Amino acid sequence: MTRVYFETDAFIGQELLAVDVPALQALFDDNPEYFYQINDRPPRADEAQSEFDEQVPAHLPHGERWFIGVRERETRSMVAMVNVTAHLGVRHVWHVGLFIVATHLHGQDAAAGIYAALEREIASAGAEWMRLCVVCGNERAERFWARQGYTETRVRRDVDTGGRINDIRVLLKALGSQTLGSYLERVPRDRPESELA
Repeated sequence: MTRVYFETDAFIGQELLAVDVPALQALFDDNPEYFYQINDRPPRADEAQSEFDEQVPAHLPHGERWFIGVRERETRSMVAMVNVTAHLGVRHVWHVGLFIVATHLHGQDAAAGIYAALEREIASAGAEWMRLCVVCGNERAERFWARQGYTETRVRRDVDTGGRINDIRVLLKALGSQTLGSYLERVPRDRPESELA
């Protein structure tokens, strides 16, 4: 049975399986704005399969990876996707790898509602910090993550994002009683002066 990670009044976040790759590709093809913004190109024909097959870099210890398709409760159509990796680098740090919401839902608080449900589920699974990366100049994403409570820890320079070289802002959100300072003590590679990948 397909795992359900979270639910809201309007959406259900379920595990994406290999059989769901065509639906994920359709989501990417119908909503190409992210790919143009980040890499100046539309999604590739194998974009969904590549995303599904992508592995965490071998040098980073990690836990479970959640690969989630978000469907509208009424229509069952896929309108968003997110992948999250538990314990990336160190225990209790969860990393949001990619979060895409269909364009027709932009400006309707759908993304914030989906993210809030995801964060609650991750917090209940033991996360103490949430981490993600956003391309410098992707203003919509930068504003969105600031509204969700994320702050910058450092900037990674000259990162190949799959079609273009970009600078990347590393963002962090402390959960519960944790702090940014306690995170940076544990994860020196995310300190502002760090040059590690």
